Amino acid sequence: MYLEHFGLETNPFSLTPDPRFLFLTPQHREALAGLLFAVTARKGFLVLIGEAGTGKTTLVRKLLQSIPATCAHFGVIVNPALTAAEFLEYLLMDFGVTDIPSSKAARLFLLKKLLLKAYREGKTSVLVVDEAHLLTPDLVEEIRLLSNFETSEEKLLQVILAGQEELKPLLDVAAMRQLKQRIAVRLSLDPLERQDVKLYIESRWKRAGGKEAAPFSESAIGLIAASSRGTPRVINVMCDAALMNAFGAGCKQVGPEEVREVIADLHLPASGQPAAVQAVRPAQPAAPLAPAPAPLDFKSLQRYMPVERKTAKFFRWTNWFTSTPSLETK
Repeated sequence: MYLEHFGLETNPFSLTPDPRFLFLTPQHREALAGLLFAVTARKGFLVLIGEAGTGKTTLVRKLLQSIPATCAHFGVIVNPALTAAEFLEYLLMDFGVTDIPSSKAARLFLLKKLLLKAYREGKTSVLVVDEAHLLTPDLVEEIRLLSNFETSEEKLLQVILAGQEELKPLLDVAAMRQLKQRIAVRLSLDPLERQDVKLYIESRWKRAGGKEAAPFSESAIGLIAASSRGTPRVINVMCDAALMNAFGAGCKQVGPEEVREVIADLHLPASGQPAAVQAVRPAQPAAPLAPAPAPLDFKSLQRYMPVERKTAKFFRWTNWFTSTPSLETK
């Protein structure tokens, strides 16, 4: 409703995880590189953990969008609240199988044939499980057993488990030790720091077609950062509602009063940032929105990479990291 009022082309604070709005903090940049690395190097298991709304699903969608179909094919399960039989059926359907066998043995045999066929064609097969913290221990074990499909040299199925903090204790129990030993890469996402909240808002505003700076005052951004605790999804909800309030009042600027109204209406905390968000340097008013990207040196990933394989296999990583930053929900 407020797009024309503020001169926008699309909603800058939609809750859908749109890769166009991906905001790359250093941590999100490294997580994205880790996803790519796990797929291209056939590392087997990767775990991505972050609180709700920190951008996990958007990173996964960016991965799916960026790797050509000639290089990899994906099975994506967004609702893992399934039985073991339903999980395997869903995976086969997502890999393009229409005639699903009734027995588990036949389904596993068919999956193995699909994985071997993709491997001979030079494709990487990837299973992505979103909301992985909802997996039952029995289903986690079924996924581990799927990773037994392998050649003498490489895994035939790469598995990405993306979930909230509850995934950590699930993987740390003694019964999960066999799976835990197979996790080659662990990545995490944290909420945005205070100085990143302003850049995040400005980035989304520009990407939505805003010709001027985002109409949020410094005090309004401070309230948003404090109440949202740096969670991108909550920032989106607050900014969208505050813009609606400003539109309803006929204002072109969003000040602290509009934000306080949103905080009251949505029953959000007025303050109480965790220490990680409080103890940051004040935002620099003159900081550029999109500084030149730093060299792509992912030091924490180097330990996983043999010396002779420190180049991307399928396409240039730099294609991801040279555009204006942005980030989405989940």
